[in-house]
Amino acid sequence: MLATDVYGSAIAPDFLKPEPIQHFPASVFPWMNPIHWLHSHFAVGGWSPLQRLSGMLTAHMTRIAPRNGFTWHPHRGLEIYTWVLEGTLFHQDTTGGKGEIGPGELQRMFSGDWIEHQELNLTDEPVRVIQIWYAADPAHRGLEAHYQQAGPGELPATQVGDATVWSLIGGGSPMQQHMHGRLTASHLPAGGTTTIAPPEAGEDLFLYITDGEGQAASAGSNPALGQYDVLLADPQAGELTFSAGTRPLDWMCFYLPKFINAAV
Repeated sequence: MLATDVYGSAIAPDFLKPEPIQHFPASVFPWMNPIHWLHSHFAVGGWSPLQRLSGMLTAHMTRIAPRNGFTWHPHRGLEIYTWVLEGTLFHQDTTGGKGEIGPGELQRMFSGDWIEHQELNLTDEPVRVIQIWYAADPAHRGLEAHYQQAGPGELPATQVGDATVWSLIGGGSPMQQHMHGRLTASHLPAGGTTTIAPPEAGEDLFLYITDGEGQAASAGSNPALGQYDVLLADPQAGELTFSAGTRPLDWMCFYLPKFINAAV
């Protein structure tokens, strides 16, 4: 039976330990290749041991081959964020939202009670995105479906050590939100170092490495980091230090209402 909490978290039994910070290599989580043009890595949702985290239903990498994609399909009761890592994704929905999303751009689609959309790679190069599905907060489920997109110049950016950190959800981001949590994306050049703030009281951290290689350091833990690895931390983890190896290191930090205590 999955451990659950009031925020809708569900985690496989005995997957987590009562430790302030935990590292999981990418191989712990499922890869999916249901059709020739699609490859996905599910850190949250799908067949992952992390089924749901504080209302976050999925956090996954999806790679779409050239001239392929998802044609018209419906959603309801969701707020879906799409962060493009490489390539160009074409989006169109039944609210009239339409356009291309490129690297460093964030799209938010609120499905309301019903929306249909399509997500297509119309180019000759692969597209790779991180997509995050949240259950919409019940207080907002009466809102009409709508669409929002922001580029790198619109998303607040700060320098933390050698890293650039963009606020995607919360932290001054222009993105509206109808879910609980904060989200940042970070880029650390090769050979650089930076620090990562621990979650605040009432939060836990889900951190997803999206590219590169490097090292993390905190009290009692010094894991090597690779693409699609996951770190989980609670406020007692304290400040984390990241260093990039011979390649840049990129990751996303999801600061969510507490989900670790429900599973340990």
